[in-house]
Amino acid sequence: MEVHFTAEQQAHLAQIATKAGTVPELLVTNVVARYLDEEARFLAAWKRPGGGRAREFIEEEEMDARLDAMFKA
Repeated sequence: MEVHFTAEQQAHLAQIATKAGTVPELLVTNVVARYLDEEARFLAAWKRPGGGRAREFIEEEEMDARLDAMFKA
């Protein structure tokens, strides 16, 4: 698989990789691996009973009250 980045993106990746003590290719590989792991966990949680699809939504007023209570605690 090939991934193409703009010159600006390549420069940014090189800068971050240098600060991390690695090379851009390894940085990208590690970032993608972490993303894929996190996405798989999210999708597994979303699909299980009680996951995102099965939950009921609350009204905005109730959410506001919960947030107010959380930040006042």
